Amino acid sequence: MTTLPDLTRAFARIGILSFGGPAAQIAMMHRELVDEKHWVTEEEYLSALSFCMLLPGPEAMQLATWIGWRKHGTIGGLIAGGLFVLPGALIVLALSMIYAAWGTLPLVAAMFTGIQAAVLAVVIEALLRVSKRALKARAQWITAALAFAALFFFAAPFPVVILAAGLWGFFTAKSNSSTTTAMPTPWAESLRATAIWGAVWLVPLALIVLFAPAILADIALFFSKLAMLTFGGAYAVLTWMAQDVVQQKQWLTLPQMIDGLGLAETTPGPLILVTEFVGYLAAAKQGIAMGLAGALITLWMTFAPCFLWIFAGAPWIERLTHAPRLSQALKSITAAVVGVIANLSLWFAAHVIFASVTPLSLGPLQLIWPDPTSLKALPTALAGIAAYLLLRRHWPLLGVLALCAITSAAVAAF
Repeated sequence: MTTLPDLTRAFARIGILSFGGPAAQIAMMHRELVDEKHWVTEEEYLSALSFCMLLPGPEAMQLATWIGWRKHGTIGGLIAGGLFVLPGALIVLALSMIYAAWGTLPLVAAMFTGIQAAVLAVVIEALLRVSKRALKARAQWITAALAFAALFFFAAPFPVVILAAGLWGFFTAKSNSSTTTAMPTPWAESLRATAIWGAVWLVPLALIVLFAPAILADIALFFSKLAMLTFGGAYAVLTWMAQDVVQQKQWLTLPQMIDGLGLAETTPGPLILVTEFVGYLAAAKQGIAMGLAGALITLWMTFAPCFLWIFAGAPWIERLTHAPRLSQALKSITAAVVGVIANLSLWFAAHVIFASVTPLSLGPLQLIWPDPTSLKALPTALAGIAAYLLLRRHWPLLGVLALCAITSAAVAAF
């Protein structure tokens, strides 16, 4: 029998130690909760993971929420999901405040130059890791290539690319007679959870839009939309989010956006906590109190929907994960995510390594053109070192980020 204190202690530990992104977090939960504690079976864990990957939002946090729900219902899900996010959220908030106050100091700026270079290597590593797992058939390679081309050459909206991939997988799946029609359909439980958690998410959104200052309303609306579109993990949505908050809304500069990703990489919890950094800096232009409000609203609009998806969908997991069409849609989306991350890698590389990057429009083509004479020597060298240490020497991520930050600061100082 798993008690609530047992659950709380386990997920407090996981929340504090959940560095390394979703792959590391999922592996750590598997080791502690399946192999050691035997709270769920291997089959249950994998079925729940497949379901969470079909949902928008951070799959590792949603998987933690499902395990808590599986052991102790809604209160267990809130404890598990909340503790998975809380330590990282507090650290990111503190770092965001420090960054907003002192991030423009020459030494601090130099450290973040090194972090930006290391983040480029991290994104490339993610591309290689995800492609190895996702691209196992010719159709999946084609899907990834088409997704990359749509984003990089035609600036297609990210949600459209992911939706198209999912629909293609869904409608091209082979039929299977062994469906789960004999299983019960928990409509009442799901509808009740949808009503409660939909209100938890949307009522504050409506109040903020109606009564809060304009910047807070914009933050609430933007991150609520983002919460419904973050399929494929944080890396997959970063291109769309970064381009929107940098180029259209102008809440942050591009270096600030990349610095935020670096901060999120160095802290526990979901990588999507980079949104908290964005929300704080966007609102902090009007004072620290507004920055804190922006960060809190961002967290609420990012993670409240995660509880809605899990509490409404958890009763259906066994039924849905055995459906062949949904399984194929997931595989197609995962393949498209490889193309999304490849686009992100090139976009980051151009802006980190070159000081001048010019957008080009050639009919329907929407390209970027880095100026070869604006090559930045130090970030280029640090990115190469970081890639070597991560990919060939298997250094821990924190060590690589720290090395690049210290090296960049030392070069700037001397």
